[in-house]
Amino acid sequence: MKKIKSDFILKKPNILLLPLVGMALFVALYLLAAFTYPGGSWVFPNKDGFSFWHNYLCDLLDIYAINGEVNSARAYSIAALGLLCMGLFWLWYYLPKLFNTKSLNQKVMRVSGLLSLLIILFLASGNHDKIVRIAGFFGVIAFITCSIELFKSGYKTLFLFGVLCLLVFMVNYYIYETGLFISSLPVIQKITFTLFISWFIGLDVALYRKVLVRKKLSAMETP
Repeated sequence: MKKIKSDFILKKPNILLLPLVGMALFVALYLLAAFTYPGGSWVFPNKDGFSFWHNYLCDLLDIYAINGEVNSARAYSIAALGLLCMGLFWLWYYLPKLFNTKSLNQKVMRVSGLLSLLIILFLASGNHDKIVRIAGFFGVIAFITCSIELFKSGYKTLFLFGVLCLLVFMVNYYIYETGLFISSLPVIQKITFTLFISWFIGLDVALYRKVLVRKKLSAMETP
């Protein structure tokens, strides 16, 4: 049996589950933020509370709510975004270990994904449109390169799920830039986030299982 290189084997594989913790905390804190949001949407500026149908997730990051009140949800949403990006940063850094062979494409995948996550952290700075476009550019590169690797390595389900996420993301971006069907964008945005989180969970679980298998095989080869 061919000896597995030790650098593919993490001494503590359980640390690969940290992205799941980050995603779970993101969901919990964003729900808390939604419940504490003062109110107002672009459709109903004076309506109390957060509307699933009319508010964007980014509304929770603003200093002031759309109804003019100080946004009491901001601290929760910033914490949620930070924890999500930290968890996904951890996942994307180790993601190349999911694949059996190394390639330049994986390096592009890692760098573009990490850059996208770092840039997204600045969403709360107020330059929303610019941040979305720059992070989206690097994010698309990361998604395409990751999908190529998934396809080459035989992860058909994750590959198809990734392609679906990318297509839905492009629909979001098209609506955002053109204004067509803009009234449906808040709901589509939340569906997109759900799909992305589900895909990231799938990637993380696959990576964790892969590392466990490699560690087990390595232990069998050790005298």
